[in-house]
Amino acid sequence: MPAIGVVPHAKVASPSLYSVVKRGNWADKNRGVVLVFVIVFIVAVGIISLFAYRRWLKRKADKESYETTSD
Repeated sequence: MPAIGVVPHAKVASPSLYSVVKRGNWADKNRGVVLVFVIVFIVAVGIISLFAYRRWLKRKADKESYETTSD
């Protein structure tokens, strides 16, 4: 059987194959939810970086406050 005869049958998809291949774009349908996730992520990263920066400054200040004597 030539390959040309097989091609039309390959274009016909079964309903189960169609349901597997066709996927919806959840993010496009729910833009508000995605926007809220992005805002919450940005705020969380900002708060975490603020605490990390303050801890870094405290460690830096503690390190500089050590008294060293060179005799």
